[in-house]
Amino acid sequence: MRGFEISARRGREQASVGAALKLSLWQQAFVSGRPEEAHADDAALVEAARAGDRSAFDSLYQRHARIVHGVLLARVDAADADDLVQEVFLQAWRRLDSLRDPAAFVAWILTVARRRAADHYRRGVTTEELPEEISAEDAPRAEAAAALAAIRALPEAYRETLILRMVEGMSGPEIAARTNLTPASVRVNLHRGMKLLREKLGGTKARE
Repeated sequence: MRGFEISARRGREQASVGAALKLSLWQQAFVSGRPEEAHADDAALVEAARAGDRSAFDSLYQRHARIVHGVLLARVDAADADDLVQEVFLQAWRRLDSLRDPAAFVAWILTVARRRAADHYRRGVTTEELPEEISAEDAPRAEAAAALAAIRALPEAYRETLILRMVEGMSGPEIAARTNLTPASVRVNLHRGMKLLREKLGGTKARE
């Protein structure tokens, strides 16, 4: 099962959030991204994994770990999100036979992720504490943590979309395809979410 185990932390992604927010919150949210090529049908991989093909499940992990991480990061701290990604995929592997529609793997595993995050939250909330004195070396991490905390304080629809766009680097069309939202809904979530985020981070009310 080594193929879908977390092999590296996401410090670079989280640090980049702070830098991106500092440079330009608004532009970052609306940078045009090239949509990824459509994935082959997940259903065939699910069926192969059910038959015991671990490499097939590894492919599912490689395809969808990023969005699972984003959904978790919208709800829990960065260090916890890394660990929970692995737990979510392990749970999915063990319960793969319970998935009624193999083609609905993405929607199913995102539901697993949201429930796992909710369970983690109920068991005990942990927060990323920032030192009172922040060195220049720690500044990017501190900015990233502050930005993530502000995003998590937003309504759920906005925070999930913002995390997927700004941290995970997913394009608007890709977010829409993976979350079953319409492209218009994604644009609205980004627009309204960014407006609220600017208010929280800047301390002033943003204009439409």
